[in-house]
Amino acid sequence: MAKSLELSFLTQTGKISKLSVDNPKEPINPAAIKQAMEQIITANIIQTTNGDLVSVEGAKVIERNVTDYELA
Repeated sequence: MAKSLELSFLTQTGKISKLSVDNPKEPINPAAIKQAMEQIITANIIQTTNGDLVSVEGAKVIERNVTDYELA
């Protein structure tokens, strides 16, 4: 099962910008995630077409079941 951590930020224009991290370290620590997201905002290291990231919107873990089929 594939897992990813999706971080959602609010931008200057009021849009949501998402950042996805594959295979997050578990167990998930919500306080550490929020702190890391706030550091990303403060460092202003991510550029979007909708302006700078201005606040934390949320975070969630997404689990996917992937089945590969060999097509001979």
